Parts: sequence; C-alpha cells; structure tokens
Amino acid sequence: MGKRTLYGTVIVTYRCNAHCNMCDCFRDPTKPEEEITLDVIKKLPEMAFTNITGGEPFIRKDISDIVRELYKKSDRIVVSTNGYFTDRIIALCKEFPKIGIRISIEGLQETNDKIRGIPDGFNRGYSTLKTLVEMKHPDVGFGMTVQDMNCEDLVPLYNIANDMGMEFATATLHNSFYFRKTDNKIDDKYKVAYNFEKLINELLKSNSPKKWFRAYFNHGLINYIYGNKRLLPCDMSKNAFFIDPFCDVIPCNGMAEKAIMGNLKEQSWEELWNSEKAKQVRECTRRCDRNCWMIGSASPAMHRYIWVPAWWVVKHKLFKGSKYSLSENSYIKKVKGKEDDSKDKESC
Repeated sequence: MGKRTLYGTVIVTYRCNAHCNMCDCFRDPTKPEEEITLDVIKKLPEMAFTNITGGEPFIRKDISDIVRELYKKSDRIVVSTNGYFTDRIIALCKEFPKIGIRISIEGLQETNDKIRGIPDGFNRGYSTLKTLVEMKHPDVGFGMTVQDMNCEDLVPLYNIANDMGMEFATATLHNSFYFRKTDNKIDDKYKVAYNFEKLINELLKSNSPKKWFRAYFNHGLINYIYGNKRLLPCDMSKNAFFIDPFCDVIPCNGMAEKAIMGNLKEQSWEELWNSEKAKQVRECTRRCDRNCWMIGSASPAMHRYIWVPAWWVVKHKLFKGSKYSLSENSYIKKVKGKEDDSKDKESC
C-alpha cells in the first residue's frame, strides 16, 4: 500500500445546538434522513488525515460507527466539536483512544457564552477538556475563532491550554456558503493583529517545533485579516477535499458558492475524482481570489511547501531571537484605527 497523502474533511451534519455569531448553519439544519450514511463513507478514499466536523458532529447518534469506518482508511482522525455533549465525547475517546478532539472555545466564560449562544457553554466545554486531560487522552485541545469581541482572551486561553498540556488552534472570521455568512468582519484590525502578535511570541519562545510552525500559521492569519494574498498556494481539490452531509464532494468550505465536484452517493470515488466536472472545479479553485487562511487549506500547503514556513521559523528562532513584530509587515500601519478596510472578495 502506498503512502496516504489526501487530506479529507467530512461534514457529517449541519445540525447544531450552538448559535454562534460567526456561523449561521444552525438556521438551516440538515434533516437526519438527508445526511451522509455509512454506505457513502465506505466509498471515501484512503487519507493521511480526516477531520470530522459539522454542525455539531456529536448530534449524530452513529458517530462511533462513522469513526470506526473512517479508521479503516485514515491514518489520523480529529473531531471538531463544541464540547457540550460530554458523555458522548468521553465514550468515543474510550472506544478510540487515539482519536483527536478539538473543542471550540471562543474566549473566557462570559465572552464564549455570548459568542456561542449556549447557556453554560464555556463550563460544559471546559469540563469536557478537563475530563479528557484527566483520562490522559493523548490528542486533545481547543480552538478559537478570533474576532474583535474575543481577541483579548487569545493569550489567556493559550496559557490555559499550555498549562493543561493541550493543543491550541486558532482561526479568524471568514464569509462563505459553509458559514452562511456574508457580513463577518473585523473592525479593529490592529487590535486583533496585536493580540495575534502576542500569541506568536508565546509560541516562538516555546521549546516545541510544532508551536513554532503554529506561529507561522498565526502570522498567516494576520496577513489574511489585512486582505493580502495568502502566504502559500491553495491546493484544495488536488490533495484535499471536503464532503458535505448531502454527499457532495467540494474543494473546500471557503468559497462564496458551493462548487461541486460530484456526488459520492451517485458515483464511485475514482469516477468522481477524475471526472470532467472535478477538473472544472479544480480550475475554478486555481483561479479563486478569496485568499482564505483556514487550517483545512493552510495545513496541507504548509506540508507541501514546507521550506517556506521552515525558513520563516529559522529566521525568527535564530536571527530574531524568537521574537516577532507586527512592524515586519509593511501593510500594517502603526497607528491604531487607520487601517484600510479590505473588501470581501468573491470567487467562482
């Protein structure tokens, strides 16, 4: 068997118990009978990495069956969740001790619950994280979508994750068909970037090479916030894909409109992946000018073009004393509040 190289994301549902301010998928939930089945999941290709997401994946009562099937064809699986369904998450981790769990926490308690719209959501998510750590589960962490409302909680949350020995992932606001949003916007770019700068410096001064590369990813988020061309080429639909609850295979979740390569319920993987329609979508993706910087597209690119982030890391670790400054970026004006708003870009 050859080396697995594909990165896949399986969106198992658009049902969600959260009402996040940056994502409106809860307003248009899928019906259980519409959602991707095990028979379709069995048709997926072999993958190096699979992310299971939603909606809220743990709303699916057959989540363990989905994971079991995906482990037959994926080297590593991570489930993205809001952490609310503690018992279901713990049960899954006991059944699959190597599975990764990433819980979305959008700030400290008051901020998180305001953004996510789940009463007591912070305590539920944090309790789940603590239980997983106490179980010594090996792959656990939480992620944060950074915006004006929560950026000052960025480093405090990182410190919590660091003290607990957990992974800490970041994102920022995007508009797309997936989020059902066109009005996500960061108003005070400098303030948000300044807090990313502080996080990057915390990551760079650690002893973890993985965190050094995370610093580069966060540098890319600053670049995205200011509306610049992404730091690395986007190869979505070439070495990475998404499949949604309706079994539509799509290049990513960042486009303005859903670009469908094919439907796995109706086609075999080989037929779909090599189809003329898939070729057309790849061309559309190649010409896409949205410059998204989400982990689903940035991580494969960082692996494929490893010399770019590696040189950035070497430069900052060896020549800059593990320090990063916003002043390195010519597009950032030093005076807070004078940045030009970047316009959202549409694509095919």
